Amino acid sequence: MKKQFLLSVTLLSCAVMARAQKPDTAQLLVHYKFSHIRDTTNREQPYTENMVLIVGKSAGAYKSYDKQLQDALFRKQVQEQMANSADGHINIQRKASGSGTEYYQFPNGKKLARKEPLLFNNYLITDVLPPIEWKISGDTATFGGLHCQKATAHFKGRDYTAWFSPDLPLHIGPWKLNGLPGVIVEAYDTKKEVDFKFDGIEKAVISAKKDDQPTGQAPNNQGRMAVMIGMDEEASDPNIIQLPTKAIKTTEKEFANLQEAMRKDPNAFAQSMAAAQAASQGRPAPKIDIRIGPQPVINNPIELPEKK
Repeated sequence: MKKQFLLSVTLLSCAVMARAQKPDTAQLLVHYKFSHIRDTTNREQPYTENMVLIVGKSAGAYKSYDKQLQDALFRKQVQEQMANSADGHINIQRKASGSGTEYYQFPNGKKLARKEPLLFNNYLITDVLPPIEWKISGDTATFGGLHCQKATAHFKGRDYTAWFSPDLPLHIGPWKLNGLPGVIVEAYDTKKEVDFKFDGIEKAVISAKKDDQPTGQAPNNQGRMAVMIGMDEEASDPNIIQLPTKAIKTTEKEFANLQEAMRKDPNAFAQSMAAAQAASQGRPAPKIDIRIGPQPVINNPIELPEKK
């Protein structure tokens, strides 16, 4: 059984990587305070996270803003220590903050992609952008100076109210919400169990080129060292919207099977993944001891089954 599992993991790890999508440049960043009552027995403590929708000319990316800030701080600390260390030794306590799940919407091609991290790898799941039958009303409101209009729809087991801005004509929104004639700047279900609350909007800032190195920092080694100690090797200009090219393409079913295997026996799963990677690189497999703490109670997922 273990051999079969190891073989399946090896095959999956050798799967074709995501094809490069033509990059899009961010125009605006829409910020949200995301709130989700995941445990209905503890409604006073919903899961919360600061999120951002990166809006381009023809595509959008929805990510954890908390994680973006934490990753940026970590990169800065690595660069500073590498620049000031005579022997290359660095010592940084990295804090886990924010979800690693990311959503990419391509409305012109009606395509949705989701990046999911799991242990050593990132996985990419692509699908059709789900159609939503919105009913647009004449109600209007202003969010951050944006003129917005109200719409309602039933989607993934919930009844949603959304506010979109016709002044931002791209048909995208946070998470999987899409299909309105303008960017969705706020949305929530009728029970307020899922809430994408508007938290500001700003113009995207053009970053310095990748080749530009701050004065006094080592240009050649810090990037590789950052990868070695756990940074996302695909970390790049946050204002460029493109699919992660090094993520492993998979399906919803295959990824669910991987998650279940990880949940049932984390050590066996981690050892199999490490062995698969080591075999592909022609080196012996390391011994790994994974310890996972208590997992959150989720009896109210964001996507609910439809009532029959």
